[in-house]
Amino acid sequence: MSVGVTTFTPLPTTPDTSTVKSAFSLVDYVVFTLLLVLSLAIGLYHACRGWGRHTIGELQMADRKMGCLPVALSLLATFQSAVAILGVPSEIYRFGTQYWFLGCSYVLGLLIPAHIFIPTFYRLHLTSAYEYLELRFNKTVRICGTVTFIFQMVIYMGVVLYAPSLALNAVTGFDIWLSVLTLGIVCTFYTALGGLKAVIWTDVFQTLVMFLGQLAVIIVGSSKVGGLGHVWDVASQHGLISGIELDPDPFVRHTFWTLAFGGIFMMLSLYGVNQAQVQRYLSSRTEKAAILSCYAVFPCQQVVLCMGCLIGLVMFAYYKEYPMSTQQSQAAPDQFALYFVMDLLKGLPGLPGLFVACLFSGSLSTISSAFNSLATVTMEDLIRPWFPEFSEVRATMLSRILAFGYGLLCLGMAYISSQMGPVLQAALSIFGMVGGPLLGLFCLGMFFPCANPPGAIVGLLAGLLMAFWIGIGSIVTKMGSGMAPSPFNGSSLSLPSNLSDVAMTTLMPSTTLSRPTGLQRLYSLSYLWYSAHNSTTVIVVGLIVSLLTGGMRGRTLNPRTIYPVLPRLLAFLPMSCQKPLHCKSYSQDLPVDTTVFPEKMSNGMLKGSGDEEAMAGPEEGPGHQGSSPTFILQETSL
Repeated sequence: MSVGVTTFTPLPTTPDTSTVKSAFSLVDYVVFTLLLVLSLAIGLYHACRGWGRHTIGELQMADRKMGCLPVALSLLATFQSAVAILGVPSEIYRFGTQYWFLGCSYVLGLLIPAHIFIPTFYRLHLTSAYEYLELRFNKTVRICGTVTFIFQMVIYMGVVLYAPSLALNAVTGFDIWLSVLTLGIVCTFYTALGGLKAVIWTDVFQTLVMFLGQLAVIIVGSSKVGGLGHVWDVASQHGLISGIELDPDPFVRHTFWTLAFGGIFMMLSLYGVNQAQVQRYLSSRTEKAAILSCYAVFPCQQVVLCMGCLIGLVMFAYYKEYPMSTQQSQAAPDQFALYFVMDLLKGLPGLPGLFVACLFSGSLSTISSAFNSLATVTMEDLIRPWFPEFSEVRATMLSRILAFGYGLLCLGMAYISSQMGPVLQAALSIFGMVGGPLLGLFCLGMFFPCANPPGAIVGLLAGLLMAFWIGIGSIVTKMGSGMAPSPFNGSSLSLPSNLSDVAMTTLMPSTTLSRPTGLQRLYSLSYLWYSAHNSTTVIVVGLIVSLLTGGMRGRTLNPRTIYPVLPRLLAFLPMSCQKPLHCKSYSQDLPVDTTVFPEKMSNGMLKGSGDEEAMAGPEEGPGHQGSSPTFILQETSL
């Protein structure tokens, strides 16, 4: 299926909501209110339980005692925002099922974190993912990574709070700022008071609400149009069921290669190195539980993707039998799903309220994760290193104040979002732009022992510059060619399946334009290749600068921060080919750094002796001493 680039239908400034307002009954308001009350109750329960005895470890890491199932559901909920719930059905309704092939990227996108990133982070006993950057490079690189992450999340969290409220207002007449304030205040309270444990358990509850809301729409919708078999037949007859598009062109928005392989890098930037996810892995009671939680996310992600696709197909079949009203046909694309649900479920008290609760569950889970992760990195990366004398009580109190502060900042960002108009697409796209360079920074440190701090910093800056150049250039080009996004509405926010699907997913029009050339050709790169392109830029530039500045010669290298991927790949080559490809001059005979985080040295997490059995990977026994001839890093050092 060929996909072009589309124009936007402006959001009606004064939508006629009288017909949909009547569909929202007292029962619906009760169902919606129950979501907020129960979410707040879960947070207050964990806040009051053991009040006065809470530690900073409990607030930030849930005492590292969480099981794999709640962690898995929390991982899923973190990046299943309301904009994804609205965006995926719209994508399928407009462009067909090609987007479903994104599910193929989930395999490697979750296996790599499970077997590379999680074991490395877990065995270093980290709290913030950016502690790794100091262990591997130095404090400057750590601060650069932290500041980049804070910038990324602060820009995003106001958008994810404001966008669903605006879309909901257009369709149901809900007051925008009442819903924004309600969401922001409820989320801030249970996150700040209950900490990560409250966030994880509310995520579990909100995930179930999201499943129920979407399932209700599929069941009621398919029954009204004659069953899922009829839905599939109608979609097939109208060419909505896409085959495998094997066009390798990275400038085509959606092909099998773009979705299945470009999506891997997008998944890695989320499930491999994003603090919101890493924090959940590290809250698991054991490394095995952390890995199992990552495995458990895979079927959940597939179910969520399939449900979104099914809602899109049911919506298509429904509107073939019951044509859209004039108001609906003029709505922004991502409001189609809301109009469809309110039209479909009217006369069924409680179900419209359940779907609205489903949308707000997506927002609550995403925002609470942002608050908690931001408070954690600010505390661990920007405050404690400079004020290590903080007592446990003061650190706990400060952590709560930080969470409250980020909650207020989120409300402020929501207000700024309301004033940004078309510029808001750029604000949302920043999330996807920043994810790739951060992934590249971690990969540079983990997979290339010869990479040094100057290379890491210059590589990160180069990746960010490249990301903003292509991302902003793409938006400006579209605006200059008359394809600018309309004043902000839900449609500019389609982030199917997760946050980093830059806002481009439903921003592309259905009309096919002439093939761009020159820089415009570069700006038309598919959004799913952004993470791959930008992370590769960081790695290439970082390696060049590292080699030009002497690599790691004369610097300390902690072997537990390296995953020896190159020796494992080179082991498949003949010895004559291995020798020219080694990195001996940059990695051998380097002193091991035991000065970073001495408090973790004292508890044995970073010791080089007597720890081999605990630190050995799943395939390595206690006595395993396999080492590469070109690296000093033994397998047991991981």
